Order: sequence, then C-alpha cells, then structure tokens
Amino acid sequence: MMIINIDRLMRDLSEYAQYGKDPTGGLTRPSFSEPDYEVREKFISELTNMGLDVHVDGIANIWGTYQGQATKQQPILIGSHLDTVPNGGAFDGALGVLVAKEVIQTLIDHDVALHHPIEIVSFTAEEPNDFNLSTMGSRTYLGKIDRETLEKTTDSTGRKLSDAVKKAGGNVRDMPISQKEFAAFLELHIEQGKRLEKANLPVGIVDNIVGIYRDKITVRGKANHSGTTMMPDRFDALTAASEIALAVEEVLRENDTDAVATVGKFDVHPNAANIIPGKVELIIEIRSSSKEERSRLNTLIGEKYNEIAERRNVKLEVENILDQQECDFDPDIVSTLQRTVHEMDIEAPIFASMAGHDATHIAEITKTAMLFVKSIGGISHSPEEFTTREDIQTAANVMLQAILNIDETLAE
Repeated sequence: MMIINIDRLMRDLSEYAQYGKDPTGGLTRPSFSEPDYEVREKFISELTNMGLDVHVDGIANIWGTYQGQATKQQPILIGSHLDTVPNGGAFDGALGVLVAKEVIQTLIDHDVALHHPIEIVSFTAEEPNDFNLSTMGSRTYLGKIDRETLEKTTDSTGRKLSDAVKKAGGNVRDMPISQKEFAAFLELHIEQGKRLEKANLPVGIVDNIVGIYRDKITVRGKANHSGTTMMPDRFDALTAASEIALAVEEVLRENDTDAVATVGKFDVHPNAANIIPGKVELIIEIRSSSKEERSRLNTLIGEKYNEIAERRNVKLEVENILDQQECDFDPDIVSTLQRTVHEMDIEAPIFASMAGHDATHIAEITKTAMLFVKSIGGISHSPEEFTTREDIQTAANVMLQAILNIDETLAE
C-alpha cells in the first residue's frame, strides 16, 4: 500500500510553525498579518515547485491543481486554512493544508494516474479576525459576502479589507468569484475535542457540522464616579452583563443536551478603574445540531437576561450577528470514508463537529465530508494544542487512501 512520507510532513509542520511564532510559545498568524503574508508566499512557492497550476482568487484564497493524467474535468478538492487565532496552535488549519500537500506530493512521487485532477486550497481568514468576517474565503467564494461589504469593511485600526486582500494577491473588485465545479471536497482537521482521545482512536469521520447562533447584546447602564456613587444609586452595566454570562451557563447546565453556549467576548466602556461601567457589549453563542434546540435555548436565555435587565434597571439591545444552520455532509463520501478505514483495519467513529469549518460552506456546492484527527487533551486555539506524529501519520494515510477511493468511486 502506498503511504505518505511522515518525515517530510512533520518537517513541513515544524517549518510552517515558525511563521507567527509567539514569544509565549503559540502562533499568532491571523489573516492579513505579516506572518500570514509570509506563509502565503512560502505555500505558493512550494506548490509551484511541485509543478501545480497555482492561482490566487479575488478574496486571496490560494489554489493549486495537479492535473496528472486525469480524464475527468471536475477536480477533487482537498485543503483547509493557514491562518490562526491569536496565540493559537500549530495544528488547527495548517495540518489540513499540509496533509493535503503531502497527499498530492505522494501521488506525484508514485506517478499515480487518477481519473480526476486533485486541487488543493488554503482558504482565507477561516478564523475570527480583526475584520470580523470569519470563514471569509469560503463564504466569499460562494457569494455569501458581497463586494460592497468587502469594500467598506475595515479593521480596528481603520485599515481597509480591500487593501489587505490586495497585498495578499487578491482583488475584491473581482467579485463575484466564478465558481468551479468540484467532484468532491474532503477537509482534514484536528478534532478540537476529547471524543477521539477518550475512545483512544486516532481518526474520526465527520458527517455533520452543528449550527451556530450568535447575538450581540449591548447592556446600557449609567457611567458615574466609582468613589462618590453609593451602591444603591448605581446602574452598573458590567455587573448586569456578568449576571447574563452566568445565566447562559445556568440554562445550559439545567438542560440535558449536547448543545453548548458561551459568552466569550466582553467590551467594557469606558473601561477605567474609577468609573462605573456605563455600557458593556457581549456576544452570546449557542451551538447545536438542531435548529429547534438552538431556538428553545435562545428563548430560555432571553428570559433570563430580560429579568436581569429589569431587576438591575439597565437597558438591553439585542442584535443577531450569525445564524449559521447545521450542515449534513454527503452520505456517499461518508460511506467511502467508512470503507477506507475498514480496508485499512482502523476503527473510526462517526460524529458531528461542534466547531465551524470552511467545509460547511463548500458542502453547498459539492459532495463534502471531513476527517478528524485526535487532539491531545481536546485542546485547541492554544499554544498547548498538540497531535502526535503517530496519529498524524495514520490520518494522512487514511486521507491518501480515501482520495484514491473517492476518485475511483466517482469515476464509476
């Protein structure tokens, strides 16, 4: 059986982890940062040296095509993203891109004749970023983010997104992007959870991505002097917002569910030691594989924060900023992945992803599924993020054999 070169793959992971290396030990490589621009140049150069046909589209997604001896027109797409969260890890996103690159290099090394071209992609800005447009590359590719939005968007420093994209080799004036037709898309990613570790299994097959709902809540109290305003006379937006955060946790713990909810972002105004906070903005997020469950939990949480606002005499403004529906992956590709691990005598459970991925959006235009690799401790978005060499080797070889099986199955 043909296998990938694990030494080459681990060397790639180590080299790419130098771009955006944080003094605290993690990686800070958000899209359109200097480390991101540098790693893009490295990636494009390596794809070109492999003999791939490389191009950068309008939103700066990077594409590389291995035509080989293919007779079919629609390519099989593989890849992920190279950007990270601030002080994140070396595996989230990058592992999927580099495994895809290693799979193609292995096919080239063995001069394998495939029915379909193989195309690799590194999507722009999968992670949340200073432009507040996550999964930017895949969503823009599908026309979910329009040219007007891209042209008017700026970051916290006032930098235009259009300028940042241009520096990366894209051009928002090229929107909308002309979509290609793909035979299938397969994305490999670390699990970012403990299910595989608890089962002591290296890989899992993903057949669903949960829906994600986010509300931005603005709590308005009254800013005042912290020393001269007595406790009964305060309208503290922060203490009210803190109660709301605790209420979110309370609702989820009281409900027997696999859903999760989080308050992960607070902006306090005016954020000074001697001023009672007059305004707080927070984001409430709910994740579940059921739209009905997300709606029910949101209603229960809303009842809680309305009661808190009334009791504390503060005002609330609620703005929905994301309502991403759950995504069921293609059963034929999932079945092919099951057959692949069975042929390799590997046990691989099937489950849903609790995190969003670019595959969510690409699934709207082609047959799609994902492979997960065990995350040690379930840790991700952290310098401590880690996946072992042995599990990476297993997952990469599953990816390789899966591509061969998908190519053969779709050709039939």
